Amino acid sequence: MRPIEWLGGRLKLLNQTELPHKEQYLDTSNYRQVIIAIKQLKVRGAPAIGIATAYGIALAGLEIKAADKASYIKQLDLIFKQFAAARPTAVNLFYAIDRMRQAVKSKNTVPAMREALLKTAATVHRQEDRAMAALSKHGAALIEDGFTVLTHCNTGQLATGVRYGTALGMIKAAAEQGKSISVYADETRPLLQGSRLTAWELSRLHIPFTLITDNMAGYFLNKGNIDCVVVGADRIAANGDTANKIGTYSLAVLAKENHVPFYIAAPTSSIDVSLKSGASIPIEQRSPQEVLKLQGVDIAPRGVHAANPSFDVTPAKYIAAIVTEKGIIRPPFKAGIQSILEEAR
Repeated sequence: MRPIEWLGGRLKLLNQTELPHKEQYLDTSNYRQVIIAIKQLKVRGAPAIGIATAYGIALAGLEIKAADKASYIKQLDLIFKQFAAARPTAVNLFYAIDRMRQAVKSKNTVPAMREALLKTAATVHRQEDRAMAALSKHGAALIEDGFTVLTHCNTGQLATGVRYGTALGMIKAAAEQGKSISVYADETRPLLQGSRLTAWELSRLHIPFTLITDNMAGYFLNKGNIDCVVVGADRIAANGDTANKIGTYSLAVLAKENHVPFYIAAPTSSIDVSLKSGASIPIEQRSPQEVLKLQGVDIAPRGVHAANPSFDVTPAKYIAAIVTEKGIIRPPFKAGIQSILEEAR
């Protein structure tokens, strides 16, 4: 499976909004279509958003008509702003923008800048692929033979755009090691990334799983059916506070109450040390229609007001470990994150 594929001047994206019923791809050379795909969740998951952003900017670089560096940079800056406005919470998007901005700084001609953007986008993709493989291997050590794991949202290849996922990558790696693993996947309202996407991926991996509604998690945690909870992250603050799909905070509190370890799986590109705590993480507010409808069908009376924060923040005190491609970080997270990032440099 290749959720994101560069085809030399075109970008091919698996449209995740059509899954699990249809495998439909967006094949485009227009960077504006990439921005729309990110906004509409056709491509989603922090690492995948970062990769798509890098390639989208590379497409824009090919499209810009400018004769000199100053004019080219001026137009490119406007495109950076368009991508930055697509989704505010996933830090990988901003990481990719910064990588692409740095790529053209030392170049003096338009052809050289275009080439630098293309090479940098490919590098971002390649580095994330290696990072997810390493992260998954590290994280598999936390999943023992016979474990049942609870997941939230989708954290597999669809969310990363590469061979392995984050939380689901850990599960995949553990299964590849011959461990007997089973999964509880919650449906993840309001857009059902768990029932639509995680279930689809687990089925393809032939890993046994049980689909549950979001509000069943406490029941199964309390009954002792779950050995650990593993989720991804869209942004991790310097102190370990973590933003992830809405509902993650609730799972972390429930896991703590029931003495079940709660793990975060994310590459170092999802860590934002410019933010001291999760209180500063911007939370995307999406359309209320996503709550009022289910797969296009009205599920509430007309005129009802609905709120739709797409993410919540889990305080570090509820997190047992953060798994990265550089290794496993345990509390105190501030020192561990600083050490891991220094190693990553």
